[in-house]
Amino acid sequence: MAGENCLVANDWICGEYLRSRSQELTDATVQHIGITVVSVLIGLAVAFPLALLARRGRRFAGPVLGLTTVLYTVPSLAMFSLLLPLFGLSAALVVTGLVLYSLTILVRNILAGLEAVPPEAKEAARGMGYGPGRLLWEVELPLALPALMAGLRIATVSTVALTTVGSLVGKGGLGNLIEDALPSFFKAQVLTASVLCVLLALVADLLLLGLQRLLTPWTRMSAAAGDTRKGADAGEGVRTGPGASGDPAGGPAPAKVEAG
Repeated sequence: MAGENCLVANDWICGEYLRSRSQELTDATVQHIGITVVSVLIGLAVAFPLALLARRGRRFAGPVLGLTTVLYTVPSLAMFSLLLPLFGLSAALVVTGLVLYSLTILVRNILAGLEAVPPEAKEAARGMGYGPGRLLWEVELPLALPALMAGLRIATVSTVALTTVGSLVGKGGLGNLIEDALPSFFKAQVLTASVLCVLLALVADLLLLGLQRLLTPWTRMSAAAGDTRKGADAGEGVRTGPGASGDPAGGPAPAKVEAG
């Protein structure tokens, strides 16, 4: 009875809403995840060759980066209106818009990662007979993975949020529930759908962070080696600091005085 009362009272937190609308919430969440995953994967597939093109020189980098930046600034309502004649009221319309929005983040991060590869690593690979293709896939891309994964994480979280805009054409996943609840201000539905969006973004970011750590084990080893070196330096500083020579006043060691 108390659960039914929370629906009548239009409470923000209502267990009866979760129980009675569980299938609706599941369907919306699955659609949200599907649109997000497809959009990010297609965005990554498009951004990678664009980043390679931009890396070839300024005459390519300027147009590529400029175009992706301009696309990112187009309002979502205008973007969907421009794409509507091509795709109609379909999920492809939403996916295409989200892919275009993801490009500015993905292209810049992939390009930054590739440009940060140490020249000596590339020279060593060329000296071993690596061609351009093998150099890219076996040397440059692995070393660029941290920057690439950072961009992928940002693009994924951004896409999770932007997917809700697809409710304009009825393909917004959890955004559909938010839009349906606004006219009557159905509090439990608005809050539940919003919280699920936040949780999806957090889970996606954590999963990609775990994948990044799995694919780049050398970054963890470098960090551990750095911590060990700092600890050793700190210990050496204690041993050689003021008073370490036995001088109670903390003055210079006798050997240093004699050397002077």
